[in-house]
Amino acid sequence: MPGPNRRLGPRPQIKKGVFGRLLKTVFGYYGPQLTVVMICLLIAAVSQISMSVFMQKLIDECITPGIENGWDAVAKGTLELISVLACIYLLGVVCSFVYTRIMAVVCQGSLKRFRDAMFDKMQTLPIKYFDTHAHGDIMSTYTNDTDAVRQLIGQSLPSLFSSIIMIVGLMVVMLSYSIWLFLMVILAIFIIGRAGAHFGGKSGKYMVGRQQSLAKEEGFVEEMMTGLKVVKVFTHEEDAKKDFDKLNDKLYDDSMLADMNGNVLGPITNNVGNIFYVIIAIFGALLYGLGVVNVTIVGIVPLTLGIVVTFLGMFGHLSQMVGQISQQITMVMMGIAGAGRVFELIDEKPEEDNGYCELVNVKKDENGNLVETKESTNLWAWKHPHQEQGTVTYTELKGEIELENVDFGYVPDKLVLEDVSLHARAGEKFAFVGATGAGKTTITNLINRFYDIPDGKIRFDGININKIKKPDLRRSLGLVLQDVNLFTGTVMDNIRYGRLDATDEECIEAAKLANAHDFITRLPEGYNTMLTGNGASLSQGQRQLLSIARAAVANTPAMILDEATSSIDTRTEALVQNGMDRLMEGRTVFVIAHRLSTVRNAKSIIVLDHGHIIERGSHDELIKKKGVYYQLYTGAFEME
Repeated sequence: MPGPNRRLGPRPQIKKGVFGRLLKTVFGYYGPQLTVVMICLLIAAVSQISMSVFMQKLIDECITPGIENGWDAVAKGTLELISVLACIYLLGVVCSFVYTRIMAVVCQGSLKRFRDAMFDKMQTLPIKYFDTHAHGDIMSTYTNDTDAVRQLIGQSLPSLFSSIIMIVGLMVVMLSYSIWLFLMVILAIFIIGRAGAHFGGKSGKYMVGRQQSLAKEEGFVEEMMTGLKVVKVFTHEEDAKKDFDKLNDKLYDDSMLADMNGNVLGPITNNVGNIFYVIIAIFGALLYGLGVVNVTIVGIVPLTLGIVVTFLGMFGHLSQMVGQISQQITMVMMGIAGAGRVFELIDEKPEEDNGYCELVNVKKDENGNLVETKESTNLWAWKHPHQEQGTVTYTELKGEIELENVDFGYVPDKLVLEDVSLHARAGEKFAFVGATGAGKTTITNLINRFYDIPDGKIRFDGININKIKKPDLRRSLGLVLQDVNLFTGTVMDNIRYGRLDATDEECIEAAKLANAHDFITRLPEGYNTMLTGNGASLSQGQRQLLSIARAAVANTPAMILDEATSSIDTRTEALVQNGMDRLMEGRTVFVIAHRLSTVRNAKSIIVLDHGHIIERGSHDELIKKKGVYYQLYTGAFEME
């Protein structure tokens, strides 16, 4: 069983400057509103301090004289003081109501802006970021970390600001009552503050660790839920439990130690405060009884019964404020840690895009020249500005793709592709075969510029893709992946995802092209059937057909099919193949397939091995060579 004596390793540290940046950011969003909040907090704090002052006056000027001389002589003064006290209470209540209402808007509005900023940044991040970060960890930033920021903005900061004002105000009033009694207060505050700093600081550090441990655990749970079938098929349940227990034990340790240090703050501050309350009461009674000269910051004044009673009340309030600040240290540090993770995501370096060539609609004039137009002509061209000459040329979008001496590695000094060259003319079909890790999918990732190459060139219609804006480049490429992603929405919405301005008729035609129309019409509501959970109600083959239909409606001149039929059974594949052939007609196509039967009609088949092209040619040419492809095609196995 995990326990506090386990060696936990170094505690995560909070980055410097996060708190200041958070305040600056929130003030940038809601500066006027926060100014009103601070004024209200100041008035509310001053009103509470004023109550203590009026209580002293009520005792010394009304209650004590009333007991000695009769209530008739002080009735008017008593009524006036009570009336003033009631007005002060009312003013404090109004200010508290106003600032709580404003803080609700400030807090939730700030969180909304943070979430918007995080999601906006996510859309600009490169694929590499999501390949190297657990999805559950990213989700934890949206949930746990933003909730910690919510508590910091909505609760801890207003409470700290109010407490600091109260402490400063009470100490000034106490000094005006009695320096002798105030010295006892300083000693009490020192002890309470030291205890709060010690235990609150330790609790805050473990709170930071808890945030990170919780993010890792949620990432693991999300991964296990996604791969639950795999876990059960390979009877990996016990190992999964052990892995989860390690993460859960770490979360337990961090949470337990955070709570253990945080929970002792309340009892310590309360008990120390109670002890000194008794000490100050006894000390004040002795000073009052013995008639000791009472020294204050305003001079020597008599020590009255009202001063002693009011002083005790103010000390109780003061010790409560100091204890409250000590307890808020934990929440402040957790909020700062959460804000740090939020800012870390917002500050991630976006995907670089230095391209300047755009994809534009064009039409041909009477001389056959391409002319840019805002009309939808279904004729596209690359708009290529030449800054040195001050001219612009238009190259018709055809889908011709060329790789020249391309080297690439996901990790420096570990090449996945080495000296790869190929030239796919418009309308030609290229197929890649090879073992897993040979570099097939990597080539398609490079064509889409999911990653940039350190050496070599990739050209699209004769233009270096580094010069093409990434959104325009990707808009000209259709993509069908082995792992299908369907979004919450209707079947029609998911097909239209390939081109948002596509009509219903175009979507239906694309579904027919992919041979998906028949099964769609058999769904409960046809094309209006709602899909959830990544299309969990559909078979893997049906989901793949929708993915193919989505690519078809995009109507791009170049298309990448990455294991597009791997999840479709043989009978379904036969139905799809005809649609695939029609889909690929007139387009430049790159096909990645383990089923070699699906690549026979390719213009050129590229055989890859450890990032090198070892064979290339048509099916018949490679069969005649009787090389690696021949062995694969005629053997009893397919390349894995």
